[in-house]
Amino acid sequence: MKFDLSKSILILERTPTVLNSLLRDLPDDWISPNEGAGTWSPYDVIGHLVHGEKTDWLTRTKIILSKGGDKNFEPFDRFAQFEDSKGKSINKLLDEFRNLRADNLAELQTLNITEEQLELEGKHPEFGTVTLNELLSTWVTHDLGHIAQISRVMAKQYENEVGPWKAYLGILK
Repeated sequence: MKFDLSKSILILERTPTVLNSLLRDLPDDWISPNEGAGTWSPYDVIGHLVHGEKTDWLTRTKIILSKGGDKNFEPFDRFAQFEDSKGKSINKLLDEFRNLRADNLAELQTLNITEEQLELEGKHPEFGTVTLNELLSTWVTHDLGHIAQISRVMAKQYENEVGPWKAYLGILK
């Protein structure tokens, strides 16, 4: 599918609701486990999404759209949630994510991005030159990837409980 901002917003605006429905008020044994060393729990993923709303997607969009010279993105700290989320409940993180996302999407829509602007470029610290089209497409795909990740981590909590049905449960492979 070719990128379409209005279709992308349909996904971006639903992500907080999907995650809220899946995670709100769940006990720690659903939201705290991960898949082993160096992996993230559902709780960690929500913290990561909160941090991204504060420092990544809209911030970088505005850099690309800005008039003037410096189009360099600040490096994104993919692990900031481990410090930023300390002491917060999953419900607090879900609320924070919902509010930040709503604000960011409202601001994104006020930018009235044109087809021509989607080809404007910024400078990613790792990838080099990227377009606004690529950045916004990645925002949507990033959301969907983390929804899948959370579902996979949660499904694995019953990996040893499903018995022979494991053969038919691709999420456990």
